Amino acid sequence: MDFDLPKEAKLVRRTVREFAESVLVPLVDEMEQTGEFPPGLTKQMGDLGVLGLVTAPEYGGSNLGYLARMIAVEEVSRVSAAAGISLQVHHMGAAAIGDFGSDGQKTKYLPGLCRGDSLGTCAITEPTGGSDLLGMTSTARPTTDGYVLNGRKCFITNCHLSDAVVTVAKTGEGPKGMSAFVVEKGTAGFCAGRHERKMGLRGSDTGEIIFKDCLVSREHLVGNEGDGMTIALKTISEVGRAGMAATALGILQACFDEAVKFARERTLYGRPIAQLQAIQWQVADIFADLEASRLLCYQAAWLKDAGRDCAIESTLAKTYVTEAAVRAAKKAVEIHGGCGTMLEYPVQRYFRDAMVCISAGGTAEIGKLVISRAALA
Repeated sequence: MDFDLPKEAKLVRRTVREFAESVLVPLVDEMEQTGEFPPGLTKQMGDLGVLGLVTAPEYGGSNLGYLARMIAVEEVSRVSAAAGISLQVHHMGAAAIGDFGSDGQKTKYLPGLCRGDSLGTCAITEPTGGSDLLGMTSTARPTTDGYVLNGRKCFITNCHLSDAVVTVAKTGEGPKGMSAFVVEKGTAGFCAGRHERKMGLRGSDTGEIIFKDCLVSREHLVGNEGDGMTIALKTISEVGRAGMAATALGILQACFDEAVKFARERTLYGRPIAQLQAIQWQVADIFADLEASRLLCYQAAWLKDAGRDCAIESTLAKTYVTEAAVRAAKKAVEIHGGCGTMLEYPVQRYFRDAMVCISAGGTAEIGKLVISRAALA
């Protein structure tokens, strides 16, 4: 068993870390204040190559794979989890088209997504809930010209930043009564609605998407009619949940870094608080969660790259690591004492960001349900 990273993954880590330190660090405060994704950042990420990590070279990507993608999202999230979730959801949209789209759809949409012309997204969650796919109320009525979409999606990341939205709607009843579509910005009857104001991940774009008698041709159907459930579940379970685990892993690393830094610099009773056993135990807890989380994340990504079933491992990583990030952020705030509640210290942001990660990509309860089924099978 080899735990050494491939040289390509090491290069991705080094390159993305340098990018995050030089480009993202100066943007974080403004993202926190405005709650908006910075103009121009999409193109910069496209130039860096991180937008095309899971896209084939013939469509403008590098196809370095999901371990490289895991590391890239982790490194971005270490500085800005808001940018990290924006990146990982982009990969969801690109993967859905790359895995299930027609050759024409791949040729039309993937090069622009890799270049950074816009960010990708998947619009699945509805006001009735994101966990109950069969309870979805959005519809796609077949016509002689294509499909007429009606419905509303909520809590959609990148919804105002995407030129091509992958969405799912009901074309019938039951698990085979759902279909996926790619809908372009500017299509009549399709619009992005309000911007949501979140407690954390403030710089990521989150909002609603509305379909009102939105006519799309059959060329916009992803896969075959009735494939929507399969496309949604595979994209969420293997790409989305692993991406949220990567986002939380970046937060966890940031919590550890800041906790250790503050413990070494802050003095109490004439010595650094890092010499106090109570502080040492909290740092040890954060470090243990960080190491366990990284192993879970990298295992899920390695399985995905190997073409093996990784749905359970991705769900396990997402469920464990997002909750571990909350634990770590809480401990980091406590290590900082009163300073931890001040906005100029980043640990309070890490706590808010980590809390939002728990429900994104599937609630903790759904994750534990999936894990328990596998454990009891």
